[in-house]
Amino acid sequence: MVFEIIAETADFVAIDKSAGLIVHSDGRTEESSLSELLTIQYPEMRGVGEVWTTPQGVEIPLHGVVHRLDRSTAGVMLFARTQEAFEALRARFRARRIKKTYEALVEGLTDNEGSISAEIVRTNSVPKRWTALPRPADHHRAALTDWARLRSGHLEDQPVSHVMVRPRTGRTHQIRVHFAHMGHPLVGDELYGGQLHTGGWIRPALHATHISFEFNGEHHEFESRSNPLKSVSL
Repeated sequence: MVFEIIAETADFVAIDKSAGLIVHSDGRTEESSLSELLTIQYPEMRGVGEVWTTPQGVEIPLHGVVHRLDRSTAGVMLFARTQEAFEALRARFRARRIKKTYEALVEGLTDNEGSISAEIVRTNSVPKRWTALPRPADHHRAALTDWARLRSGHLEDQPVSHVMVRPRTGRTHQIRVHFAHMGHPLVGDELYGGQLHTGGWIRPALHATHISFEFNGEHHEFESRSNPLKSVSL
């Protein structure tokens, strides 16, 4: 399964994305993307949204894409079926009126809860990475992440924490960069310093579990139906 439909309305579709599936084409590979696959089932989605121009100058239509998940991250996402819905959902994301919840396995024993306020800045490294610069929460470029520890234990005889994460902003690799900045990189996240790969985690141990928002006067909540982190024994 590359994705599963959780719910659909005339305006949007909530789906459960599998890890390893790219959300939209990167302009360099010929692989199938989630947005292209969805247009097969929802042809009206084709052309909805924006067009992204790659660094190489290739124009990529982002069919229905209102937010993104990394290729390696699985879980719940929203796609717009009309341009009007796209504009409305994007406005809600920008206004921080759409609440997203993730779960992650991170190395080390974290505090019970906390918040991270740091700008996400691109580095000059190869492969491309991002780093965090501490900023006050009211700084215009600060990325904000709230989290709470759900449980803790050990993997490969090393301490690990299972955390619930609620990003208040949506920057590239935000959760991965923020936890690496704290000294708690995600299990399986080699790009940002993760050393543990137990239980087959050859990708960052991150899952988008829940999303909630108001739309057209109605409250909507959608939850991922498969969360592999819950089955990890600590």
